[in-house]
Amino acid sequence: MTSNLRITFLLSFILLFSNYNSFAQKKNNYAAQIDSLISVSDPIFNGVVLIAKNGKTVYNKVYGFTNFETRKRLKTDSQFEIMSNTRQITAVLILKEVEKGRIDLQAPIKKYLPELTPTWADPVTVHQLLNHTHGIADLKKPLLFQPGTDFKYGDLGYSLLGKIIESVSKKSYPEIANAFFKELKMKNTICSSAAPIKNLVSGYINTNNSFKIVSKTMITLESISSNGIVSTAGDLAIWNENLHKGRLLKPENYQLLFKYAITAQNNFFGKEKVGYGYGFRIVDKELIKYVGHTGLGDGFSSVNLYFPESDVSLIILENQMNQNRDLFYASESKIKNIVLKSNLLTQIKENGKK
Repeated sequence: MTSNLRITFLLSFILLFSNYNSFAQKKNNYAAQIDSLISVSDPIFNGVVLIAKNGKTVYNKVYGFTNFETRKRLKTDSQFEIMSNTRQITAVLILKEVEKGRIDLQAPIKKYLPELTPTWADPVTVHQLLNHTHGIADLKKPLLFQPGTDFKYGDLGYSLLGKIIESVSKKSYPEIANAFFKELKMKNTICSSAAPIKNLVSGYINTNNSFKIVSKTMITLESISSNGIVSTAGDLAIWNENLHKGRLLKPENYQLLFKYAITAQNNFFGKEKVGYGYGFRIVDKELIKYVGHTGLGDGFSSVNLYFPESDVSLIILENQMNQNRDLFYASESKIKNIVLKSNLLTQIKENGKK
């Protein structure tokens, strides 16, 4: 090998190694990337980000205010309304009643709610409430479609599931849920109610980075099992650890959360339709698979994702939601993409195998 050839080879090797090292550093530098994003993002990020891997917190940062008027700073244990992320909790509580033999998923809901008088209460099943294929738009109106044939997302199905839990257990939904949280040592998680919650932050509507406080909640006693849980990022990490490590449900019932026969599109999860199980959206057609849900309302935004192949949880809670629908979950989507490209997740080879 000539001297010039050796030099060319050496330079090529150095360039290749440098590029590889730069790529590796970028994948390993997810924390710095998220730090940068939440400190300068537009629209403004105001909330908590927590990432856990193998049951241990590897990233937990807070940015912004509990109240924009007083400028009081958020803390890692600040409590947020998690809105529709309440639904995976309700789904688990339903399946726990199934395990006790009190609920049959394929039974008509009128079996448990005999006070329902519309004729559609006979064909609609508990299963169809769980996966939003029930077709109920209003308790006093006809069904939108034949149960099980289509998907229509909304609060009403999970509100009825809460009533079913109360019917079979002879206890109130808040009583059951709060006892469950206490058992799991989720000390900062509670059903929203008229009583003040110590560390509950204020929710805001964001219009071009100008914030207006939300003074009236959409949570009611009727909807509490659909959107009424208040929690922290740390408590939701405890929830994920217990749920996904098989401590809450029997394996066959845990799998029911992610079994689906219906798909639906949601912008946060991409342009394509993804599966919808029981309180979870399921992304299983991509190289990196994950499950989770979002929540939006009362000036709050929440995301709770779990990546089963890597045992990683990504939890993001904000006490602001954008007035512009195109900017819903704007920061959350960017953070998710940073995590998807990071070394946190199981490395996927070009052939699609681990």
